[in-house]
Amino acid sequence: MGPLRFFRDRRGVAAVEFALIAPVLILLYMGLAEVTMALMAERRAGHATAVVADLIAQDTLTTKAELSDTFAIAEEILAPFAGSGMSARVTAIRADANGSPKVVWSYGKGLSAYGKGATVTGLPANLMEPFDTLIMSEMNYSFNSTLNYALPSAMVFKEKYYLRPRKIDMVNCTDC
Repeated sequence: MGPLRFFRDRRGVAAVEFALIAPVLILLYMGLAEVTMALMAERRAGHATAVVADLIAQDTLTTKAELSDTFAIAEEILAPFAGSGMSARVTAIRADANGSPKVVWSYGKGLSAYGKGATVTGLPANLMEPFDTLIMSEMNYSFNSTLNYALPSAMVFKEKYYLRPRKIDMVNCTDC
């Protein structure tokens, strides 16, 4: 086989093209799969945060044990993602006569509880009038990808949800 004939030979071109393009396409596919999983985890964390606030807002009286059970429900909502990446806090807030939001009680798992009487900052504008009450649910969820290609480090999703108590003016906690 002469040198000219070697350069004109087209057998195996498709295999060479596949060998060059396949790794790029596989990495792109894996990256998209990781991003999709991260978006699913973020949506589940948001849903779990809303469920915690909703369950507490429907109550009339709660305890630390009941709040722990509510956080366990939130971990189940996160499935199939690891519940170990979750830290959460639920807080009852009442606005004083000046409309300043103050903590009535707070309980956290992985997040420190706010001190009673502390002023709550970061609430959306015009959310509370004087003497209004709220249940605020917060969650931080640390998502670690199993593939670690496109997302080599943990992504932390921070969720916050506000609801007004439904059955009573203020949901109290007996031992918080």
